[in-house]
Amino acid sequence: MYRLTIALLAAFDAVIAAVVGLAASLAPLTLLWVFGFDGLPDLGTLWPAAGTVWQLGHLVPLAITLPPEYVAVTGIDPAAASFPLSLAPLAFAVFTAAFAARSGRRAADAGSGLVGAAVGGIVFAGIATLVAVSARTEVAVADPALAILLPSLVFAVPALGGAVAGQWDDADAGPVAAVRDRLERARAEEAVRATAAGLAVIAAGLVGLGGLVVTAAVVAGMGEVISLTQAAGVDLIGSVVLALGSFLYLPTLWGWGVAFVAGPGFTLGEGTAIAPGGTDAGVVPGIPLLGLLPSATSPWLLLLALLPVGVGALAGLIVRRRLRDGAVADVPLTPRAIIAGVLGLLAAGFGALLAVVTSGGMGPGRFERVGPEPGPLALSLGLEVLVGAAILLLSPRALDDEAAEAYRGEYREEAQAVYREETPTAFGDDLPDADGETEDLSSLAPATPAATPAPSDPADDVTEDLSDLREPGGEDPPR
Repeated sequence: MYRLTIALLAAFDAVIAAVVGLAASLAPLTLLWVFGFDGLPDLGTLWPAAGTVWQLGHLVPLAITLPPEYVAVTGIDPAAASFPLSLAPLAFAVFTAAFAARSGRRAADAGSGLVGAAVGGIVFAGIATLVAVSARTEVAVADPALAILLPSLVFAVPALGGAVAGQWDDADAGPVAAVRDRLERARAEEAVRATAAGLAVIAAGLVGLGGLVVTAAVVAGMGEVISLTQAAGVDLIGSVVLALGSFLYLPTLWGWGVAFVAGPGFTLGEGTAIAPGGTDAGVVPGIPLLGLLPSATSPWLLLLALLPVGVGALAGLIVRRRLRDGAVADVPLTPRAIIAGVLGLLAAGFGALLAVVTSGGMGPGRFERVGPEPGPLALSLGLEVLVGAAILLLSPRALDDEAAEAYRGEYREEAQAVYREETPTAFGDDLPDADGETEDLSSLAPATPAATPAPSDPADDVTEDLSDLREPGGEDPPR
């Protein structure tokens, strides 16, 4: 496929990703306007609000300043009228990142992954610039540079990752293929693939654990969520908007669940803690989604920290099997120890990134900083995954001996097949296998025909019976 075509398709993917996100933020606001004010929507008001929500969903922090009229009517303390809002509804960023990774991989399959990722990132940055210029409000103000840079990174980094992954597998030329070939010559390419597989297992496993925690919280706290929704006194449209907002923040709670399983937990501001070792949430705002937070915990929940260890052990098992399949023989201890350390560092980096994107400000006062802390979460996840991976990667050779035995079995079957083709009449002999032992193959030998007697001398065939010429009591006649 021509590079121009690939670039156009990548640009189209970037436009689709941006339009879907903007529509997802604009549609609920339009419904709220239509059914709440009984009139046609005012795009001059709705578009800046939708663009601001889209920016917040792509990790752009906002500075909120409530109008003086609203402060006077509601009786809010003027000191609390200005606060940062940076706790992102991650559903927007998750969708954009997933769509971008798919776009980059598709461009790589077409033959120009890096070109497609670059064009898609540039187009998405252009759309982010248009949103930053046109969607300005006096209530929520975003830094112009961050409003362009952060959404662009949310699209460009996954697109580049998808392109590199696709070209690593299939490309015959280019910088990615050159790096791969150099690693192959250094006999390190299989180790890179195995480490990447281990990282994928760690990320999927930790996200799955966070999902289990959120599911358990929904089952246990749904009654509290319903009570808080009813206490808000909203109508049907308001309930729908609250439900959509809760859905947009569901991935954020997912990250909080990972922090809870790992041990450090998260906070709802200064002086609070929600962790397996203890919970002190203080005064919780009447937001329905916060009804999922536990009011108390048990010390037995500290055993949840064993789950990330299990994820690390699973990743170590996958890595060791991949190394074994690639090299057949046992991999030395030092490379395995290095890979275990790399997996621990990658898990720590994953935890730090997760804490950064799932934390921020959600209101004035102590709510200017909520969510998990990057340092404790990175340290906990790194150590837990490292312990689990080291158990499997640094264990004795029993696992490798098992694989070697399976390999010897395959080698023995192949050798027997070749032996039967080349020496079909020698099945009575014993064929040595890979262990140095012999295997009796006489039962597999075809039946051999009966031996044919060798022809005798013609002179021996002419015989004469002279017994009747002998006289009784006499001697044998002369011959």
